[in-house]
Amino acid sequence: VQLQASGGGLVQAGGSLRLSCAASGRTFSSYTVGWFRQAPGKEREFVAAISWIDSSAYYTDAVKGRFTISRDNANNTVYLRMNSLKFEDTAVYYCAASVYGSLNYYYRERNYDYWGQGTLVTVSS
Repeated sequence: VQLQASGGGLVQAGGSLRLSCAASGRTFSSYTVGWFRQAPGKEREFVAAISWIDSSAYYTDAVKGRFTISRDNANNTVYLRMNSLKFEDTAVYYCAASVYGSLNYYYRERNYDYWGQGTLVTVSS
């Protein structure tokens, strides 16, 4: 499975962006898909994930109520809608996929088998 993240860009604080994670090579409709981000000088961190089993969504506390993860299995794409963006959301965002339909620990990077190349989100204050 190859993952292609897109949709990043420059946005003012309070604005919105929608990131896309498109899969190719094979369908990932049965996979768990997650979004991670890495801010300059910081370690990569979990942002959100969506399971295949029941499309349950999981978020890190910092983005709850502002970000929404969703999936379109017909188009082999997962989205991350980001509203009310803050300066501290600035980071390279990566999507990742696990061959398992659900995970016990969605925030653990080692649970994901495939990674996209990342897309840069810059929020100006």
